[in-house]
Amino acid sequence: MMPSLFIAHGAPLLAIENNAYTQFLQEVGATMSKPKAIVLFSAHWESSIQKVSKVDKFETIYDFGGFPEALYRIKYPAKGSEDVTQEIIESLARRGVPFEVEEERGLDHGAWVVLKILYPDADIPVISMSVNPRLTPEQQYEIGKSLSQLREKDILIIASGGTVHNLRALKMTSDDGSVDQWALDFDEWIERHLKNWNLESLFNYTSLAPAAHSAVPPYGKEHFIPLFYAMGAADHEKSAKLLHRSYRYGNLSHSVWQFGEPK
Repeated sequence: MMPSLFIAHGAPLLAIENNAYTQFLQEVGATMSKPKAIVLFSAHWESSIQKVSKVDKFETIYDFGGFPEALYRIKYPAKGSEDVTQEIIESLARRGVPFEVEEERGLDHGAWVVLKILYPDADIPVISMSVNPRLTPEQQYEIGKSLSQLREKDILIIASGGTVHNLRALKMTSDDGSVDQWALDFDEWIERHLKNWNLESLFNYTSLAPAAHSAVPPYGKEHFIPLFYAMGAADHEKSAKLLHRSYRYGNLSHSVWQFGEPK
C-alpha cells in the first residue's frame, strides 16, 4: 500500500539546487518503497476536462523563462504505462467523471522537477493527470477518491502544487527562511483541518481560512487544489501527516503532506 502525497514544487530552480528541502525530498525517494508506477497531478497542467496521459516516453517541457541554462539541459525521459492508464480510464468512467486521453503532452516542471529529485533515474512509469480549478473542491476530491484503489497496487499518487503560492507577494531578495505571518497563519489553519480531516471547513477554505485570498489568489488557485486530489485518494483512511514545511522568499510554502499510511 502506497500513500498519496502532496508535494510543493516551488520554483524550477529546485531541480539544480542543494538545500534542506531538496535533501528532504531525496530522502523520501530513497527510503520509501519503490512504487510500480506514479500517477501525478500537476498544477501546471490545467484543463476544463480531466486529462489522462497515454504516452510511451515523455518529452521534458520547459514551461518557464529567464532561468539558468542548466535547467534547460535537464531531461526526464520517463515512460508511461498503458495498463495503469487503462485502469484510470475505467475508474473515471465508473464514477461518471468526464475525461480525455492525451497522447502527446510531455511532463511540465510541476511534474519533472519533483520526480527528478525523488527518482533521478526516471525508471518508474509515470501517468500524468491534469487539474481543473473550475471544479469545486468536492469534485476534485472525488476524482482523487476514484483512484484510491491504485494505492493498493503499489502505485504512488502525487499531487504537485503549493499551499501558499502567490508570485506577486514573493520577496525574491529574502531567502533566509523567514516567513510572513499571513502565510504561516494560512498554513497552520490548513494543517489543523487536514489533521482532523475536516472536509467541510477545507472545502470552504476561501471564506474560512485566514489570509486565504493572499495565500491562494485567483490566478494561483491551480497550485492549491492538487491538495484535494491527493486527499481524495486516501478517503477510506482519512489520515494526514505533515512531513515537511519550510518557506522561501518570505511566503513560498514548501509543504509535503502524506495521506494514508504506507503498508
